[in-house]
Amino acid sequence: EQEEKMLREMVDKIREVGANVVFVQKGIDDLAQHYLAKYGIMAVRRVKKSDMEKLAKATGAKIVTNVKDLTPEDLGYAELVEQRKVAGENMIFVEGCKNPKAVTILIRGGTEHVVDEVERALEDAVKVVKDVMEDGKILPAGGAPEIELAIRLDEYAKQVGGKEALAIEAFGEALKVIPRTLAENAGLDPIDTMVRVISEHKNRGIAIGVDVFDGEPADMLEKGVIAPVRVTKQAIKSASEAAIMILRIDDVIAAKPSKPEKGEGGMPGGMGGMGGMDMGM
Repeated sequence: EQEEKMLREMVDKIREVGANVVFVQKGIDDLAQHYLAKYGIMAVRRVKKSDMEKLAKATGAKIVTNVKDLTPEDLGYAELVEQRKVAGENMIFVEGCKNPKAVTILIRGGTEHVVDEVERALEDAVKVVKDVMEDGKILPAGGAPEIELAIRLDEYAKQVGGKEALAIEAFGEALKVIPRTLAENAGLDPIDTMVRVISEHKNRGIAIGVDVFDGEPADMLEKGVIAPVRVTKQAIKSASEAAIMILRIDDVIAAKPSKPEKGEGGMPGGMGGMGGMDMGM
């Protein structure tokens, strides 16, 4: 009787503060569940701690460890909370939050491979937006920054001269791989496309890149094809580091001394070590 009384008091407290949905990290007693249902309060049990924290961020609610401490100020808000069946799984949907600081994106696909691929693409997209928000800087995409860098490096190489100029020119040529690959992947003629894009880039400005849909040079900023500065910088940095590492390994192999063949000098199989021996004794 005492146990029933305590459970009833807990449910009454939830009802008094005006809550109509309760999320609980642990289990809910059957009797408490009965009273909650009787009062029209939806109860969800065994919610993960991480999900509890995200729900608090999404709805503006506070996580309370003791029901007795519950106040109306601790409650969050959502227009709709309902259970739906998705692909045979029961899921709780919390929708219509005022200012959600956490959201869930439901990804679906015909096979597990498709879902994994969509998840990877979505994660990339979210992180790209995060980079732009943090840095506040963007670049025109479509190979435009790489073409501009290649043109500038070519001009710089002429000023430097000598052997260093060859290395600078090679670096510039390597950067052109980005727009050339874009053209190839779009089924365009890479040489023809590169000639036209570089010419247009010099005449019309630094935002001119490869339009893979029309197959023509176009202003990437006007088309809305942009990329974060951080991604472009990191791509060039990583490629440069990889090239440097390969060159260093090549130097090590080239500089390694060759082993003398057997039979030479004092090595086994030769007579070089016998020169000082008296053969007449």
